Amino acid sequence: MVHALHEAHRVLRPEGRLIDLRPAVVHRRVGLTSGGHFHVLGAMREALDLDRTANRAVAHVLRERRFQAEGRIQFECRRVLDSLDDLRAFVAEFATIRPDFPSHDWLIRRAERAVSAARGDEKLVVTGPLVMRVLRKLDK
Repeated sequence: MVHALHEAHRVLRPEGRLIDLRPAVVHRRVGLTSGGHFHVLGAMREALDLDRTANRAVAHVLRERRFQAEGRIQFECRRVLDSLDDLRAFVAEFATIRPDFPSHDWLIRRAERAVSAARGDEKLVVTGPLVMRVLRKLDK
């Protein structure tokens, strides 16, 4: 990722801005919402090593003084799923990206039980924070 940030520095105009928007380095939570309340069913167990590596890459180009951090905000991202099949697809997508992604069958089964016991107004939700940083190009 350092190479990508160097390339971004190369193509940005002087004083140009780079928006870095990525998931925070925390596990996403899966749950049910009902009546404005979020009931956690479990946390995903995805590997966070690539996220940590990306954070180190950003820190590296800041130390190199290629960019200056202008702002950072963290906010919650909630993905509402229409069905258990959508949850299965969401989890399966991680397995295609990361072959070392552990099985989340336990989470799917837990969601199946929760949905079958639900009254009908509940929604399956995946939630996790996103971090957005604004980096301003510095000319060396």
